[in-house]
Amino acid sequence: MSQKPNREQTLEMRTRLKTKKPKFRRQESWRYKRVSEVWRRPDGIDSKMRIKRRGWPKSAEIGYRGPRKARGLHPSGYEEILVRNVDDLAKVDSKTQAIRIAHTVGMKKRAEISLRAGEKHIYILNPLPEEKPPEEVEEAEVEEAAEEEGEEIEKATVAKTEEKMEKDKEKRASEEKKS
Repeated sequence: MSQKPNREQTLEMRTRLKTKKPKFRRQESWRYKRVSEVWRRPDGIDSKMRIKRRGWPKSAEIGYRGPRKARGLHPSGYEEILVRNVDDLAKVDSKTQAIRIAHTVGMKKRAEISLRAGEKHIYILNPLPEEKPPEEVEEAEVEEAAEEEGEEIEKATVAKTEEKMEKDKEKRASEEKKS
């Protein structure tokens, strides 16, 4: 009795199959700059690619499709659900689905959605970037810049003094040779 593959196994199978799939190129796109590589089905009556002549690039066919269980899944393994407001979170199953917050949602509503999703343990595909409060950011940046400048100034002064000492030694040596 064979066991049904679970979600992780199907995702692994999808990635393995993707490596074998050729890059589908539009006919003659390698010949003319004006023809982009975006896939279009060859349909000319004399098209060698359409009749699948050996030596011509492969055409997209049903056989290159991914496993049925993995279709439409995000690479993380979750089904992707688009969320526009807080009420949309009620329809989400946190075990199998993850949310993507619509790009039209503003920062205030986005923060509210993120908070509610966190309470319900829902994975967010495009979370808010974590930011420090403005006062902490400015102080930290100023301190870092001051430390870097101080180190650079110290290194520069040490290098200059070493150069001067070497030049002085060379002058003395040349003066001793002359006399």
